[in-house]
Formats: sequence, C-alpha cells, structure tokens
Amino acid sequence: MSTRQLHLGAILTGVGTDPQEWLDPQIPGTASIDIDWYKQQARAAEAAKFDFVFIVDSPYITPDSAPHFLNRLEPLTLLSALAGATDKIGLVATLTTSYTEPFNVARQFASLDQISHGRAGWNVVTTGLEGAAGNFGREQHIDHGERYRRAHEHVAVVQGLWDSYEDDAFPRDRANKRFLDPAKQHRLDHRGEFFSVTGPLNISRSEQGQPVIFQAGVSESGRGLAARIAEGIFAGVDNFEDAREYYADIKRRAAEAGRDPNQVLVFPGISPIIADTDEEAQALLLQRTGELDLKKALVQLGRPFNYHDFSQYDLDAPFPELGELGSNGYRGHAEKIKRVAREQGLTLRQTALRFARPFTGFAGSAQTVANEIERWFKDGAVDGFNIHVGAPAAFARFTDEVVPLLRERGLFRDEYQGRTLRDHLELEVPVNRHSVKAAEVA
Repeated sequence: MSTRQLHLGAILTGVGTDPQEWLDPQIPGTASIDIDWYKQQARAAEAAKFDFVFIVDSPYITPDSAPHFLNRLEPLTLLSALAGATDKIGLVATLTTSYTEPFNVARQFASLDQISHGRAGWNVVTTGLEGAAGNFGREQHIDHGERYRRAHEHVAVVQGLWDSYEDDAFPRDRANKRFLDPAKQHRLDHRGEFFSVTGPLNISRSEQGQPVIFQAGVSESGRGLAARIAEGIFAGVDNFEDAREYYADIKRRAAEAGRDPNQVLVFPGISPIIADTDEEAQALLLQRTGELDLKKALVQLGRPFNYHDFSQYDLDAPFPELGELGSNGYRGHAEKIKRVAREQGLTLRQTALRFARPFTGFAGSAQTVANEIERWFKDGAVDGFNIHVGAPAAFARFTDEVVPLLRERGLFRDEYQGRTLRDHLELEVPVNRHSVKAAEVA
C-alpha cells in the first residue's frame, strides 16, 4: 500500500440533477424521496469501502429546476436514517450559512455525529440562488461579499459551540451523585458582526471530536473561505489542467493560512461511463450528449444567473453581454461561463450545450477509467473523487470493476482502518480548545 491513499465519495441524487436521468427505468420515479433507495446506494458504497456519501441541497426551486431538486428529502433527516442503516461510511450533508442560525446547525450536526458514532460531515455553502431570500423573509439576497464574511463567522461559532464540553466533562459518578464536572462546560459568549451566541451547546463531542467541514469554493471568495475552513473541498472542474491549477492554488492558500495542506483534501465530482471497451463507452457518451434538450440546456445555463431567461436572445448570436448578472449568485460558475464563451467565441447555443454536457473525462473500459483516476491522483490534481450515483448498474460497474483495479495498484483501501469519517480521510481529531488552554495553564 502506498502511503498516500485515494479517497472516494458517493453523491446520492435520487432521480438526478441531469434533466434526462430520471428516464432510466432502473431509477424509481420516487428515488429522491425513497429512503429505501438511499439505503441501498449507501450500503453499496459502504461495501466498496467509500469514505462517505454526500447529499446536495439548496433552499430554492422553480418549475424548471432539475427533477431531484423539485422533490427531495431534507439532508440531515435523511442522513440520520442512513446512520442506522450503515456502520462505517461517512455521512455528509449540505447546509447553508446564509439562512440558518449557528446554534441550530451546531446542534443538528453534533446530533448526527453522535447518532452515527463520529461519521458526520458538513458541506458549508453560502447559497447562490437569489430567490432563496424570499423563503426566509428577506426582500433581497445577501450580498456576495457579506455572505462569505457571514459564512466564516458562522462556521467559527459552530465550531466553538462544538467545544462546549471537554471530552471528560461527564464523570457520571453515581456514588457521588456527580453527573457533570461544571468546570469543563464552557459558554461561548460570542459577539460578532452577524451573530450573538451565548452557549453552551447542550450536546457533547463525538469520538471524532467535531464533524468534518467540507466546502465548494470556486470564486475568489469561495477559494479563500475553503482554504481557511475546509477539510474537504468539492471542486467544480472539468479538465485535468484546470483541476491541477485549482489543486495547487488551494494547497498554497491553505499553507498561507497557517494550515497543513495535507489536511485539506480536494474532491472533484465525476460521472464515470464504463463499458466493456473504450469504443462502447464513447458510444454511450455520444448517445447521452446527443440527447440534450436545448430548451432545458438554456434553463440549466440560467441557474448560476438566478435562472435568467436565455430564451429571449438569438441562439446563434455571440453569447450575450450580461454585465454584473451572476455576481451575487453562483459567482464562480457564472464567471467561468462568461469567460469560456468569450475566449472561445461561442454562440449562445454553443454555450448552453457546452455547459449542459456533464464532465465526461472518465469514459471507457474499467482499465481506462482506472488509469485516468490514477493519473489525476498521482499528478497533483486531486486527493479523491466524488462519484455520481445514478443507475445502480452503472454504479456497480464502478465499484465492481474500477475499484478492484485501484486496490491492485495500492491506491485504495481493502478495508476501513477505523470507524469515523476522520479515520477514513486520515484527518486529525481537533483537540478541544478548552483542554488546550487548561494544559497550557498547568
């Protein structure tokens, strides 16, 4: 076994975020709200020794949203059910910092961490969809810069609350009728730009200390936040060169923030297409991309721009000048669309189809896909991958054919070496800040 190990997550999206995916007869039409479907996929990922399952989320939809977005289970409720249906695999949920309160978030994730015996992870998002404001009593979406300042403070408060109890705060001494050592319970007394939180939190730390923090930073602000707070980063890249640049940039930023870059892991999301031969896989890829619906592609293109209506423009004219549109939404994605369209001289039609196509750099035989995964891993582009789980048979081809090849090469585990998510990811257990202070005084 090599000293550095590949990490794998499984993205569970029910009927799919691709508008066509739900048409596959292998996927139940109710998959996104069917707990039994999620249990089956989570158990399959655990049997393959994946590090975690990952649940995406957002608080705003329109009638044109992707099928999975329209009708899905709330992530923490879902993962609490999966905690009882699995034993080892990590459980990562998306939750926004823009429209939640830190005390509630700290309590929810600490509860999931206890329920799962230390397998919880929080994917921190700032919410890019401007329409979300209307679901939380706001007239306007929070400004992009403010969202990221708020996110940084929010996470700091949550992590402070997670340290409310030192690990030996509960002696539970029946003989002396002493349940709590009050000296080891700590108020937070936070007063900041956005939050005032007294504490303490009414739940203790799990065996992994704190849930693992994930983030998906693409814009300049997003990369900065990810490098400061994240232990795992869900990168949005679609070619090897961009992935390697992103990887190097995040590791550099983490080091500049005084962190160990090896404790900040980068996971691009991919949708592998595996067949008996490369030719068959490419044919499946062409079939999939050839079925793209232009109308739906335009809707999908509009999502980073707060569902901007692109149907109003000439499809075969150059991509329209949008000014600052998208700067207060999914800024990183919106800026990338504008930049690629401009640099490549794309029409609106070409741009819509270009960004509607899923990233397809991992299509081929099991050997070819394993080779590409190894290349990205060894050549400084990733620490692991988030594998999209669609049709069960397609996921099984990855777990049954690609994963064994990765094991043969010493890149991926044969068995779990621990039981917590931090164990799987080889991340340090955070020492309780109050225990550190007590040790320093002593």
